[in-house]
Amino acid sequence: MNRFGTFSDFEAYVADRLVKDLPGRTAHGRMAAPHYKGWPQPQEKSRWSAVLILFYPQYDEIVFPVIQRPTYDGVHSGQIAFPGGKMDETDQDLHQTALREAWEEIGVPKEEVKILGQLSEIYILVSDMRVVPVVGTVPARPRFVPDAREVQEIREIGLSGIRDRQIIREGKIPVRGGFVKSPYYDYDGLQIWGATAMMISELLEIIEG
Repeated sequence: MNRFGTFSDFEAYVADRLVKDLPGRTAHGRMAAPHYKGWPQPQEKSRWSAVLILFYPQYDEIVFPVIQRPTYDGVHSGQIAFPGGKMDETDQDLHQTALREAWEEIGVPKEEVKILGQLSEIYILVSDMRVVPVVGTVPARPRFVPDAREVQEIREIGLSGIRDRQIIREGKIPVRGGFVKSPYYDYDGLQIWGATAMMISELLEIIEG
């Protein structure tokens, strides 16, 4: 399975790597829009949130899902994202936030997810969110149940495909009120940019060693 042998080998490798120093901003910078490289800092009242990067084996590939947000009058309209959202008062920690949001948005049972660790925090200025990407696995492809209010579509990303540097592009991305120039992953018709692309960039640097 890719270069990792078995899926268990992949889990062990990633879990071990996540407890070591993370590349953080170095990796984020490769996929950050030019206007973001001033690295805005969170404020005291900035909200915490978490997303779940969920790996599972599928045939001879390692796969993770992303969601396309519905079109609405908001800053993240139509964007490609990982399932996730704001931390609730009832969440014990941000790992619980990621698990709860993945259950609510795409129907992945919390008790089936094995948490491997987390990536570096990313601050999203436009929504004033401090986002922690949580990395987990399930032993087989889940039966996805998208929440129609939060999710327009669930897409599956193959690890071997997203690792191909030939799919990295740079161009104008349509956003509310105009366009933003940004690097992005051009994967199977998807434009993956912004914080999601920055998370993937760090994840790939960790996986590639």
